[in-house]
Amino acid sequence: MDKADRLNEFIKNPQKALITLSLPMMVGMSVQAIYMLIDTAFIGHWVGGSALAGLGIVFPPMFIIMGITFGLGSGATTVIAQSIGEKNKSKADNTAEHIIVLGIFLSLLFITIGLLFGDDILRYQGSNQEVISNASVYFYTMLYGTPFMILSIFFRSILSGEGDNMMPMKVLGLGTIINLILDPVLIYYFAIKGAALATVISQIVVFIIFIYLMIYKKHTYISLDLNNFKFSSNILTQILKIGVPASLSMLIMSLGIFFYNTILNQTEYPVSAIAAYSTAHRIEHLFFIPIISIATSMITLIGMFFGAKEYNLIDKVIYFAIRTSIIISIIYSIIFYSCSEFLLNLFTNETEIINIGVGYFQIFAFAVPFISIAMNCSRAMQGLGKAYPMFIITCLRVIIISCFLAHYFINYLNKPIEFAWIAVLISCVLSAFISFIWMVKVKNNLRIIS
Repeated sequence: MDKADRLNEFIKNPQKALITLSLPMMVGMSVQAIYMLIDTAFIGHWVGGSALAGLGIVFPPMFIIMGITFGLGSGATTVIAQSIGEKNKSKADNTAEHIIVLGIFLSLLFITIGLLFGDDILRYQGSNQEVISNASVYFYTMLYGTPFMILSIFFRSILSGEGDNMMPMKVLGLGTIINLILDPVLIYYFAIKGAALATVISQIVVFIIFIYLMIYKKHTYISLDLNNFKFSSNILTQILKIGVPASLSMLIMSLGIFFYNTILNQTEYPVSAIAAYSTAHRIEHLFFIPIISIATSMITLIGMFFGAKEYNLIDKVIYFAIRTSIIISIIYSIIFYSCSEFLLNLFTNETEIINIGVGYFQIFAFAVPFISIAMNCSRAMQGLGKAYPMFIITCLRVIIISCFLAHYFINYLNKPIEFAWIAVLISCVLSAFISFIWMVKVKNNLRIIS
């Protein structure tokens, strides 16, 4: 299929288009997630529980960098998709060039901030010196690889905007294979630092491949010509208008994990609690990939249909995505509830960490369908150019409800750690109802209900 005709193909069968876009992204993200899990298993069994806890402490600052990048990238995806829907290729090209230039600026900014404040960020979350030492080694090694990670994410966002998720899947899949090959060797010789080195090396390879295919080989519909880049405040404003609220949503999630680590540090078993929470996050990410892929692909389709004024197709895509995600999430809920001990045993043999992790999953399992609803509704509004609802809903779920309740249960009522997981469940249920009602209201205001 000619890339310029992709919009017409999507219009003919929007539900098939959603699956077509989602599957390559799903496969690519799954390969990355499997790497993260194998990485965690090597660290958990070869280095120990303190290293797992160290990963948990590193996760918030690294997720802030990734979150801001993914958020701004989704802003570029939306603007590119809408531009293609409007048949304005020059605007789509210029939008892609803006996000790459922005990526270079962000890389320098994040490295500077990390070097200045990294130690303080890590120490605030935990007091165990061995955990902090592991976290510091991993964090600073990863920090120098952030330019390659950020620009690779932006390259993938550009391709998603034009409706091509196949090429990113292949490139990222290759990077993950390289990571997997390097991981056991480097971890064996350099412990937790080896895991970070393997990741950085694979990110460099992925970055080089994207540069070669997109700039030198011109293998994409979008054309990148940074030598003739022309700054447009209007395009940058459009990217930021959608991308900043999405980035702030990711930032809020990172802060939520940061605060949860500080709360768990006050429990009876702080190192094991943080290690269990971190490991559980990595496990659940693998299962959430189909839902994330569907919701992310929906942004591209809604953006294109909105730009092409095909409003009648938007409802079909939204409710098909929600129905499919709920079915998938129910299956995952059953797996989390019944198989959590088996899953955790793959990553550590420390009984205390496993027991805490099982307790988390047996409560979190009931939250999964509600997370799916909130995720799809928030992304649907983003595709319509309304990104701030996602930020507000995320802030409400993660900080105002979840962290506040967990802090209240653990530090004021002296409840056991299970009440921290109950706080997560309550926040997910409430955010699902709020996001669905808000999405319906946004669609009503735009007069696009079928």
